[in-house]
Amino acid sequence: MRMPAVITGLYLFSITLSGQLNHVLVKENPYKAGEKLIYSVKFGPITGGTASLILKQTNYNNKQVFHSVAQGKTVGLTEVLYSVKDIFESYFDIGNGLPYKSVRDIKEGNYKRHQEAFFDHAKRTAYSQREDSTIIVPPDILDMVSLIYYIRRLDYTKLKHGDVIKSVTLFDDEIFPFDIRYKGKEQVKTRYGKIRCHRFDPVVEKGRMFASEDDMQIWLSDDANVIPIKVRFDLLVGSLRMDLDEYSGLKYPIVFN
Repeated sequence: MRMPAVITGLYLFSITLSGQLNHVLVKENPYKAGEKLIYSVKFGPITGGTASLILKQTNYNNKQVFHSVAQGKTVGLTEVLYSVKDIFESYFDIGNGLPYKSVRDIKEGNYKRHQEAFFDHAKRTAYSQREDSTIIVPPDILDMVSLIYYIRRLDYTKLKHGDVIKSVTLFDDEIFPFDIRYKGKEQVKTRYGKIRCHRFDPVVEKGRMFASEDDMQIWLSDDANVIPIKVRFDLLVGSLRMDLDEYSGLKYPIVFN
């Protein structure tokens, strides 16, 4: 499995917050079609890329669904040295948030890969178009984009400091189990001002990219929108950070201090 640096933050944010609906969800979605989130991706002090998360509503198999597109790409000197443009898409149910279809379109230097997966939750299977094969999956499994919206629907009044969210998701035709620890609330500094956030510390895999299992933190806004504000982690080859740079189309007003 290849993992470009510019999309690593979005990928790790996604895979660690998924699946198995073992927590209470709020009834009303905290997001709406038209929402657009833009992030800067920094390697130490250098801005090496951007990431975006855009939500639309569309028709899929004669049913109105959400269609979200997550994109990561290199900019500046990083683009010159090694061009990356990765796109991840999810078509998921407006009511329960479960995906019907996911798309992964990767362009990293001279490497290209296109994958599509189709979910049948009643049969607990996912069909890989690229491999022309069917995978048995756990109940309520999510793809790497729809799961971002799932965790935004968690009932945060039910979470306590130290709680562990069990998670699983499908990525690159493989099932990834992960745990994530809820660490309570913290103030986070942004370009717009400070904002109170929920902090999560995923338990990452030691040895491949991380020195320890505690080398990643994620902050989601402690408001009605629950949007990703910041992602930070330390890799074996250096540090990477994603910061909210622009936002529009939010369902509710957001207030920065």
